[in-house]
Amino acid sequence: MSSIFKASRFNALSHTEEEGLILYNSYTGALIDFSKEEKEEVLGLLKNADAWPDTDVKKALVDNGFLVGEHIDELKRAQFLHQSMHRTDMLHLILMPTEACNFRCTYCYESFTRGRMTDETIAGVKALVREKARTIHTLHISWFGGEPLLEIDLMEELSREFQAIAKENEIAYSADISTNGYFLSKDVFRRLLDMDIRQYMITIDGVEAVHDSRRFLIGGGKTFQDIMENLKSAGESSEEFDISIRVNFDQDNLKETEELTDYLTTWFAGDKRFGLLYRPVGRWGGDHDEDIPICSHMTANKKIWAFTSDAVEKNLFMSSSISGMIMPGGSVCYAAKPNALVIGSDGQLYKCTTALDADINHVGHLSVDGSLDLDYDKIIAWVSSGEETDTTCQSCFYRPSCQGNHCPWYRMLTGDRPCPSEKTNIRKVLGLIWKNSLL
Repeated sequence: MSSIFKASRFNALSHTEEEGLILYNSYTGALIDFSKEEKEEVLGLLKNADAWPDTDVKKALVDNGFLVGEHIDELKRAQFLHQSMHRTDMLHLILMPTEACNFRCTYCYESFTRGRMTDETIAGVKALVREKARTIHTLHISWFGGEPLLEIDLMEELSREFQAIAKENEIAYSADISTNGYFLSKDVFRRLLDMDIRQYMITIDGVEAVHDSRRFLIGGGKTFQDIMENLKSAGESSEEFDISIRVNFDQDNLKETEELTDYLTTWFAGDKRFGLLYRPVGRWGGDHDEDIPICSHMTANKKIWAFTSDAVEKNLFMSSSISGMIMPGGSVCYAAKPNALVIGSDGQLYKCTTALDADINHVGHLSVDGSLDLDYDKIIAWVSSGEETDTTCQSCFYRPSCQGNHCPWYRMLTGDRPCPSEKTNIRKVLGLIWKNSLL
């Protein structure tokens, strides 16, 4: 290693409970811990690498991108990484098999004016995937709604088509689902696994009484016990899957969120297939926005990681999405990616699943033959509002991970940069990921 090295501008560090170091690099995605005995050497190398001899520690820092050659232009590296978001060999479709829902959550922003996906849209989706199969190497489907499991037969019909196309064209295929979990019976779960749906996002908002007061059926029926029984049934399976239990919190359920964590340890502690994801409720455009007792930005940021830390202390895993967020490109919202589209049940095309009624989010329409009528001026607003124009984002240590586009809709609405909580609390996050790895 005769080259002259410098510390990467994309490094961040934290500490282990044993007084060691945790190093993270947002460009390479490397995350390594060093012992207390190695700490002095690591810090010295990062300060002045050439003053230290070649050792295994130095080699590890170089190999993982914590030290880079002094001639390396890391800003150009980040710019090139950003350009890779425009790859045309990948396709991500967020499909709404129905826009109806059996729940009426107090903070929901959807209007449920449309139901099952039309026959024309179904044919269009199939034709679109068949056409794209000629040029893509990766296909990922996200099932969204409404409540997608209201139309599980349609999901199965489309999934079989996607699986067959992927196999025929040697395409890597994967899928995830956001579901309220009410219909996730043992039989339904088995069917979903057969559809290659291995990632799940399911929301529980507190212990039974609290959850049932916030996430209830049309007409007010309770949902907590049914969801919990379904999750327990999934846990009895020997299959590999990844369920993120999302806990939405606001000022009204902070105390009960802690109680929920205690409750969940009984069933899911030590099972890495279940991970906790704590997130603040926002005012996302629903009819009852002004009535939602949202937390302040400061409180929300603090509570996310306080709740997560408590869960890890109790032998519960964090959601895998958290460690995924800090990977290169991991914090970029799908809405900011040119190769991702949301397809509504009537063939309306969107970039974002939150701002469904916003005109800027109506980016085109899917025809029955699979052709896309796209408004590229609107699409540009979603995919080019981040690091391209924000000089603060360009110089940030976290740039490779979020690229200034963690939430383009937030930037459009407020004019502020949408820094993810993982970035603003990076030391805490790195420590939690390290602790989580020890479970």
